[in-house]
Amino acid sequence: MNRPVSRELRWPAEWEPQSATMLTWPRADGDWGDALPAAETAVAKLAAVITRYQPVVIAAPDDTGSSPIPAAVAHHGGQPERAFIHPAPADDIWARDHGPLTVVDAGGACCLDFRFNGWGGKHACRRDDALTARLHRAGAFGDARLRAVDAVLEGGAVDTDGDGTILTTRRCLLHPGRNPGADTAWYEDLFRRELGASRTLWLEHGALEGDDTDGHVDMLARFVGPGTIAYTACDDPADSHYPELAALARELAGLRDRAGAPYRLMPLPWPSPVHDAQGRRLPATYANFLVLNGAVLVPAYGVPEDDTARDVIARAFPDRDVFSLDATTLITQGGALHCAAMQLPAA
Repeated sequence: MNRPVSRELRWPAEWEPQSATMLTWPRADGDWGDALPAAETAVAKLAAVITRYQPVVIAAPDDTGSSPIPAAVAHHGGQPERAFIHPAPADDIWARDHGPLTVVDAGGACCLDFRFNGWGGKHACRRDDALTARLHRAGAFGDARLRAVDAVLEGGAVDTDGDGTILTTRRCLLHPGRNPGADTAWYEDLFRRELGASRTLWLEHGALEGDDTDGHVDMLARFVGPGTIAYTACDDPADSHYPELAALARELAGLRDRAGAPYRLMPLPWPSPVHDAQGRRLPATYANFLVLNGAVLVPAYGVPEDDTARDVIARAFPDRDVFSLDATTLITQGGALHCAAMQLPAA
């Protein structure tokens, strides 16, 4: 971490122009088991919607190849000519965490290849960790440079306003399974050098049942514009999450923007409990929405709050199409739309 800091270095916000979105296709020998066809359908539907707004880069399992994917995208109403498929083995589909964080500087776009260790050593990760470099060698990221960063960092663990502020959680980043011995100062120096960040806002609360990421911020709170944060709120005092999410709301109310003003806060509705086939509570929230150039995709879980969540997020993005996309299959493995995708900035 001795590289000098460039004053032009910046990590763009997700709502800024994008060149493409990265997805990773499910593989037959992954964790999906009998749910593989449902997972393939979920990713195909996501890819189809994305291609209506921008290109999509898809990492495909070697044993799948490219042939079934364009047909699946077309079947679900997408534009397969905007799907660019690269055979590249992965362990799972969560492109948010094994894909590149792309920054821009005086030299253009640079894909940062942080290390990925399976969310602190919980899951297989060897192929995921090698995926970004392999895709870059294949030309998947165009003219963007690649820089390997010798630090563990998942894309779902950090969020940015595009103006040098990072939002994250202590529980995730300070987990000893990621960067042993690292403290907040270590991370803030990392963010300054690699992401061009001048401020880091740390959250303490927001634990979700069924979450094995140790508190990824993209399930809890997201910048949706300059000075505005949408966040997961719970209005049911009888729910086990109520104390943690009430504490999260108080934390957010105490944050200040660069000018010293409180953030405008947009509470997202709390979905009715979502469980897997074994009856385990799943970490379903609406904060895991995905921003595209002309649209925002909001996860839907087949519960009454789906429509309300879409309407709240539509108010944050009045210039984009905002609609719900089924995430009931994805959430069985702990993630939703944002977890499954990674934006590639237009630069």
